[in-house]
Amino acid sequence: MDLETIDTEVLQLRWQCRRGMLELDLMLGTFLDKAYASLTQTARADFRRLLEESDQTLYEWFIGQAVPEGASMQSMILQIRTVLSQDNRCT
Repeated sequence: MDLETIDTEVLQLRWQCRRGMLELDLMLGTFLDKAYASLTQTARADFRRLLEESDQTLYEWFIGQAVPEGASMQSMILQIRTVLSQDNRCT
């Protein structure tokens, strides 16, 4: 996938990252900005699938109150947490 295609995709995903909770906006937007372009096609699909979940479900996954089913979604949550732990805006 070329850089222009990724940029267009990121712009579209940015709207999906806007949630009803500011915390989720910050977490998902930061991950989108910092890591999305370097993901594999499979991981990008997992991220898009993650965005289909409800705000409450996502929040519970991120704070560790619940664990997503499936290894790929668990891996995506871990990747997002890792990126966020390295970003001063989200600590």
